Amino acid sequence: MTTAARTEAPVTTTYREALREAHRDALRSDPRVFLLGEDVGRYGGSFAVSLGLLEEFGEERVRDTPLSESAFTGAGIGAALRGLRPIVEIMTVNFSLLALDQIVNNAATLRHMSGGQLSVPLVIRMTTGAGRQLAAQHSHSLEGWYASIPGIRVLAPATLEDARGMLAPALADPDPVVIFEHGSLYNLSGTLPVDPVAVDISTAAVRRSGTDVTLIAYAGGLGKALEAADALATEGISAEVIDLRVLRPLDDATITASVSRTHRAVVVDEAWRTGSLAAEVVARIVEQAFYELDAPVERVCGAEVPVPYPHHLEEAALPQVVDVVAAAHRAVGARA
Repeated sequence: MTTAARTEAPVTTTYREALREAHRDALRSDPRVFLLGEDVGRYGGSFAVSLGLLEEFGEERVRDTPLSESAFTGAGIGAALRGLRPIVEIMTVNFSLLALDQIVNNAATLRHMSGGQLSVPLVIRMTTGAGRQLAAQHSHSLEGWYASIPGIRVLAPATLEDARGMLAPALADPDPVVIFEHGSLYNLSGTLPVDPVAVDISTAAVRRSGTDVTLIAYAGGLGKALEAADALATEGISAEVIDLRVLRPLDDATITASVSRTHRAVVVDEAWRTGSLAAEVVARIVEQAFYELDAPVERVCGAEVPVPYPHHLEEAALPQVVDVVAAAHRAVGARA
């Protein structure tokens, strides 16, 4: 009876708190799980995701590390090879470049290079994205780079449900999983069931149904796509919104099924246009659903510049709702 009461009473929470609860569940349920990274313990995490976990689980399970991304990512890989389930937190995606050798040359390749004898059940979390005036060095969107690397799974939770539910299946994966948390989402609020809901980490999600155009987005771009869909609805344009959420492997089936219904597509990607994840999505649509298209696929991407610090310039450099609406108009044909 107690369980039923808990399930029936959703709680108000934030994206940050949902991530924290996911960590708490993982630490409680599996003694092999531990968290390590810069300031994850006494400080509570650079974005307060791990606040209070050190006091609850102790220094063996929540480990502050030296400021060396290569070293503590390598430590996580070694621990995973010995059967533990480490969660490595890298403060922001730009700092992950200092651990790129560990991620790309070790974590992603060891199963292949060992002929299937070794598993690296490692989860790496990091903050990505711009929109918070952190200037060029701390505003990168490099998740598309990681999505091009065989041997890892790449996730980008954009909702409270996915923030709460993606960590458990990621930890159960025998291969490395990289989770990108968009910095603009940490204060996102809403309600969740008290008991966690199982989340699929293999497929994209249809967040809104529509008939006239498919808006494809992920992470920080999902909210803008949904806002654009609301604006388009006032003009009589019905937009379907796809949340990629799993960037590797991409869910081609959900994407092509949607485009086959709407016959038009707009891909929203905060990263730079050149070599972007958006480019890969467009290529797959053209390869698999070309004859379903009634218009060229549109892309709405970040400007090809280092992200500026001044707020008005940062806003100008990033995809905005009006840009998504304009792209949908080009795809559908203006019907104001």
